[in-house]
Amino acid sequence: MNDLPFKILGIEHIGIAVTDLTTVNEIFGNVLGLNLSKRESVEDQGVITDIYPTQSAKLEFVKAITEDSPIAKFINKKGEGMHHIALQVDHLQKALDYLSTKGVQLIDTQPRIGAEGFKIAFIHPKSTAGILVELCEKG
Repeated sequence: MNDLPFKILGIEHIGIAVTDLTTVNEIFGNVLGLNLSKRESVEDQGVITDIYPTQSAKLEFVKAITEDSPIAKFINKKGEGMHHIALQVDHLQKALDYLSTKGVQLIDTQPRIGAEGFKIAFIHPKSTAGILVELCEKG
């Protein structure tokens, strides 16, 4: 039985770092037939996001708009590709508090607002087998 103070509701999206959103739209929109549902600038993170829903989750392509954004740093270090996986939770702050008590290394100890108005926080990859995990809660 799961006695956690929060629930993981599913995969919300997979974040993919890119340098060119036009090429992404050509491939994922025109060739694979996914519809771009939203383009959004997230100023405090220095990125533009293009969101393509699928039946079970979304693909979120993230392009840096500032040279010091986390996405720009990621691309400079590792190149384009999968950046993070986002898990939707029902109570983000409860999740962060619980993970902290379990010794999980967090990037964010308090939620902040991300794309689509979601409350978001990241778990450090050192605690998740090298995978950057975003937890998000619908606003």
